[in-house]
Amino acid sequence: MSDTRLQTHLLDRVQAAPGEGREIPDAATRAVIGRAPVHGLADLDAAVARAKAAQPAWEALGHAERSGLLLAAADAIAANAEELAHLLSREQGKPLDGPNARFEVGACSAWLRTAATTPLEPEVVFDDGVVRAELHYRAIGVVGAIGPWNWPLMITIWQIGPALRMGDTVVVKPSEYTPLSVLALLAVLNEVLPPDVLIGVSGDREVGARLASHPDIGKVMFTGSTATGRRIVEGTVGNLARLTLELGGNDAGIVLPGADATAIAKDLFWGAFINTGQTCAALKRLYVHDSDYEEVLSALAEVAPGMPMGIGLEEGNVLGPLQNRKQFDIVSRLVEDARSRGARIVTGGSPATELGELFYPVTIVADVTDGVPLVDEEQFGPVLPVIRYTDIEDAIRSANRLDAGLGASVWGDREQARRVAARLQAGTVWINSHGGVHPMIPFGGVKGSGYGLEFGVEGLKAVAVPQVING
Repeated sequence: MSDTRLQTHLLDRVQAAPGEGREIPDAATRAVIGRAPVHGLADLDAAVARAKAAQPAWEALGHAERSGLLLAAADAIAANAEELAHLLSREQGKPLDGPNARFEVGACSAWLRTAATTPLEPEVVFDDGVVRAELHYRAIGVVGAIGPWNWPLMITIWQIGPALRMGDTVVVKPSEYTPLSVLALLAVLNEVLPPDVLIGVSGDREVGARLASHPDIGKVMFTGSTATGRRIVEGTVGNLARLTLELGGNDAGIVLPGADATAIAKDLFWGAFINTGQTCAALKRLYVHDSDYEEVLSALAEVAPGMPMGIGLEEGNVLGPLQNRKQFDIVSRLVEDARSRGARIVTGGSPATELGELFYPVTIVADVTDGVPLVDEEQFGPVLPVIRYTDIEDAIRSANRLDAGLGASVWGDREQARRVAARLQAGTVWINSHGGVHPMIPFGGVKGSGYGLEFGVEGLKAVAVPQVING
């Protein structure tokens, strides 16, 4: 067991005073980690006012100086990486090893460096020798960043890095499930940044709703459920805040006839089960041609035992618990419903109570069809329904039939896969992989999975306002 004392320094800086705040449990052991501050609407209003007052001077620094400070902030993350990873592992549940806590903290540094150094030059959109029109991008003002509990640190950086780079100040409202690790990250960044450029407010849904509707917020960045995203859209009617919404996904994958099941099995596994399936752009329903169906099931089942699940601070584990009881209950309900309808449980299928209260094993479910809740609802956990198809047209229709459209994937011959990919209704379609993101490749959803782009040049533009200088 790793030493939990590694977390003490940052945790003591951000948690509430003794006897105050709200208890935050360890996702794996359910022991109390610490107490999160509980901020109210008055605290939020004060934070927005401070951020608004700090914004003009921050913008006036210019891109070069802001970029230098953000690079120094990325260095500060790296210097505190192990402590951040330990706190994240306990609060969120993801293990230190594998594509999990240490990976997430490392991604924070990488994404912040990319936001700091990606050029965004003025674009000449018209020049006839008499009139020259240039498109520039200016700061919006104050950005409200509302984050999720599944990748709390990395997604916070996705939201705040580009905004800070473009001259915006940011007020961050972390998830009620994972506030301590996010507040610790902000504390590290604020060792470098000027006062009030970046402020965290740890509150409930009422605080989040007020942040979205606040008259001094010019942009809202939100990652979370589609239902909450719709409420945020409604809340911005009064302030007309710009929006980037990364909402729920129920990503489909299609395995083409003749695909090498053994060769793709490990990538299929991680596409579905990264972060124990608690990822918006995870593979959540897999369509496999009848000729390869049993072979793909067997190949996936062979991968699962080699992926240890357990307490995140125990070295070697790569899968952890569900983060909270609500999500655990959703996963359990969907599996039991599928079982009652005659589904075949290939692996898993029952809570792993020997590991802890919220552990659910890797579960692969066969012989299900469209219309079953496990297929149609986003399970957001370590369960993958595998659906049989006989005609590629049917598979494409099935992949497109739901309102979700964050990601999708096609597996098999690359040229055939690209033709199928072009017909899928998703913001990103991966070929022979699923869910990988890159700080320079735009990412965003369609349909009920939201709108707006993040990452790279498009991500910088999204947290700025366009201005045409014409003359």
